[in-house]
Parts: sequence; structure tokens; C-alpha cells
Amino acid sequence: MPEPRPAVPISEVVDQLHALGVEPGHVLLVHTSFRTVGPVEGGPAGLIQALGHAVGPQGTLVMPSWTGDNDRPFEPGATPAAPDLGVLADTFWRLPSVRRGTHPFAFAARGPAAAAIVSDPLILPPHQMASPVGRVLEHDGRILLLGVDHDANTTLHLAELLAGVPYRNPMHITVLRGGRPVRMDYLENDHCCQRFTLAGGWLKRLDQQKDGTVGHGAATLTRSRDVVDLAVGHLTRDPFTFLHPRGSECQECALAWRSVPG
Repeated sequence: MPEPRPAVPISEVVDQLHALGVEPGHVLLVHTSFRTVGPVEGGPAGLIQALGHAVGPQGTLVMPSWTGDNDRPFEPGATPAAPDLGVLADTFWRLPSVRRGTHPFAFAARGPAAAAIVSDPLILPPHQMASPVGRVLEHDGRILLLGVDHDANTTLHLAELLAGVPYRNPMHITVLRGGRPVRMDYLENDHCCQRFTLAGGWLKRLDQQKDGTVGHGAATLTRSRDVVDLAVGHLTRDPFTFLHPRGSECQECALAWRSVPG
């Protein structure tokens, strides 16, 4: 059995974040696999504390906080974050002073810009400019990937919508109306997201991505605007950049291909 990894002190995590380029005052959208980054002193709450120290009192932390259950109404004060978002995201929204969105595609945020980022009403498809990822972009935010790659980078769905990609898969959510659950069907630019990892190469070639280590895991810091601008450029030239080729074994991308008109 390998020796267990030592817990990285919070102060060291703060130093690692600063070395990566996180600065006081940043609006920081964080996607995390705590299993990869940890252990950290204090567990998930300790890592959140380190992130808070890194951006300082004038900075704002943002994390995804949507539900993984499309068949039950979302309750902001009770519904857990989707399991694939990880323990850090599910810990964050429960903390005092954290604001959480009020609909199934919620994000959670803490800091001066929190209300502006998470207070928009439900829009479908969900990742438009009037959504948390769009508001982070408007605040010149940064995207921090901890122990995950760009396939976890939701901002790339915003780029797809801005570029006008033609694929839309049928999806549904459940909301409360008049105290009763109501199913809402809609079309979303959804697929497996594996090819979102192409964005890392684009950003590196232009020196628009910083890579390093935070805790025990690989970490990446990028500017939201750079991610969107590069992705929109590629999608304008080829709107199917992020789909596996037609005829591949990826069922999610196959659904997206079948939705394309004509």
C-alpha cells in the first residue's frame, strides 16, 4: 500500500495559488476534484479557506452548484449539488455568507460580486450571457481548474452559444409553479464535453494559460475572456469542433449530430 499523502497546509495552498497567478480582487470561477487535489489541511473547508485568502475580501469565489436530479424541483437551501461537481462544490454553497442561485442551473458565490453573478432568473438553454458564466466573463473573471481539465469548464458552453453552434439535444428540468412540480422541456447544446480539452492547447500556444500545482493536484488558471474568444473563433470556423466525429462510438455526441438540421 502506498503511503498516504500528507495534508498540505492552508498557508502553502495560498502560496501555490498566488504562484499560479490568482490575485486579490479576482472573480474566480472554480472547478475542482478534491480527491485529486487533497488532502488539504481542514479538508474541503480548508481549501475553500485558502481560495478565500488568495482572492482576499475584495475578490469573489464562484462555483457550480446545480442539481443532478432533473425530475425533482430545486430547493436552493436543501438540494445537494450534483455528485459529479464534487465535495468542494457541495460544501461551498452550505457555508455562511455564500449566495446560491434559485433555479436548477444554480451557481454559488461569495464576495462583493456574488449577487450580480448568481441572481439572474432561469434561462434556457442555461449557459448564456445572462447566466453565472456570462456574468463572470463580464467581471473579467478567471477560471481555475483544480485537478480537472477543460472538459469541466462550463464557460465553453457559453462560447458554443455565442458562436451559434447548430446542435441542440432535448433535455428537461422540473420547477415549482404555484407550489406544484412542473416539467420544462428545452433544447441544450449538450454533448460529452471531452473535446473541450482542446482549449488547453489553444490557450498554451498563446501563453494565455498558467499551469502549476495546488495541493497535490495539477492546476490551471485562465481568463474567462480568453477562453471564450479563442473558442468562438474556432467554432466560427468549424461549429462541430467540440463533437466527436460523426459515426464515432460517443453516444452523447451522436445525439448532438442527429439534432443538426438537414
